Amino acid sequence: MAVTPASRTAPSAWRVVWWFGFVSLAADMVYEGARSVYGPVLAALGASAVVVGLVTGAGEAVALVLRLAFGPIADRTGRYWSLTIVGYGLTAVCVPLLWLAPRLGVAGLGFAATMILLERLGKAVRSPSKSALLAHVATAVGRGRGFGVHKALDQVGAFAGPLLVAAVVAASSLWVGMAVLAVPGAIAMVLLLTLRARVPDPGVYDDQPAPAAMEAPVERRGWWAEAVGAGLSGDFFRYAFAASLTTGGLVTFGIIGYHLTIDGLLPVAAVPLVYAGAMAVEAVAALVVGSVYDRTGTRVLLVVPVLVALVPALALGPALWTVLAGVVVWGIAQGVQDSTIKAVVADLVEAPRRATAYGVFAGIQGALAIVGGVTAGWLYERSLLALVVVVALTQVVALVILLQTFRGSARPRRAG
Repeated sequence: MAVTPASRTAPSAWRVVWWFGFVSLAADMVYEGARSVYGPVLAALGASAVVVGLVTGAGEAVALVLRLAFGPIADRTGRYWSLTIVGYGLTAVCVPLLWLAPRLGVAGLGFAATMILLERLGKAVRSPSKSALLAHVATAVGRGRGFGVHKALDQVGAFAGPLLVAAVVAASSLWVGMAVLAVPGAIAMVLLLTLRARVPDPGVYDDQPAPAAMEAPVERRGWWAEAVGAGLSGDFFRYAFAASLTTGGLVTFGIIGYHLTIDGLLPVAAVPLVYAGAMAVEAVAALVVGSVYDRTGTRVLLVVPVLVALVPALALGPALWTVLAGVVVWGIAQGVQDSTIKAVVADLVEAPRRATAYGVFAGIQGALAIVGGVTAGWLYERSLLALVVVVALTQVVALVILLQTFRGSARPRRAG
């Protein structure tokens, strides 16, 4: 790494990775804690099952698809930190405000739905910028390990948040459970603002000076062209489509939880504990696979379609032990998808366009996630065998595309 005045005074790269991870840990306590009870929250305000499905489904679409817009905005303006802060701020504020919903009478349901959608908007606003910032820092420690450590800390929050909410709800009420999430939200914002002050330019952690071509102004196309990824490589789009096939093929935990309760395998109160266990598995998987990725390269990711194909056969089976085994596989696949898979994007795309690339990547993931979720739910009600076969076939396609992409694009080795 080139030695500059900024790089001499900046904290170590690993320290910054950990700080980013602690920010995500606190923020995940907020929104994963809330997501674990969004159904009961909306139902308590008079929502039907259709409304619950519409609000939560629309929220996930907002969180993924709108990154298509906020990625190019970040690259055009260079305001990566500002967008990251605004995005986390929406989460820190909107979730605790759900405490007000039952006090607003007939307007409570509409208010709660709005807060949930705004919280998911915060995810879309911050994610491309945060990933671009983290990609700079992770260059100095190994991108697989950097993203893996970040994801593991993120998942600690995803594990702790639902447990915190469950404890508060048991001791008090659902609405106090939402209000308590203001505490980790405030902690996340303090950590983030401190990190921004200490590391205004994460580019100082890049392992070598940018070439002249990257120092020159990046060619700008029309905004819509940038939003859909004009100028990004064919390898990137092939990789994004294959990775998104694994996202769309991975049955959601909502379906797994529905299966556990509708088949009488577990009482409803025990389902959040299974979810928390899956979050713990996801954290370990992100760490392990991230480290292996730095040593072996992209071939470790070829296991993801295999894992995804196994999930419906196990997690939707008739016996509790097979379901729990399937949840473990689901957690591993989810951990790799949310961490190491993103590290490859940073290797395929030059730094000035990474936020755009992460936005496009998430947009493709979001589209296929919606299709996959609807298809899985429809097939589950009709034929479990058909669901297993369809998922398996999509993962064969994903595996073939990944093999072609990795053979045609040599991944640069990273020190660290």
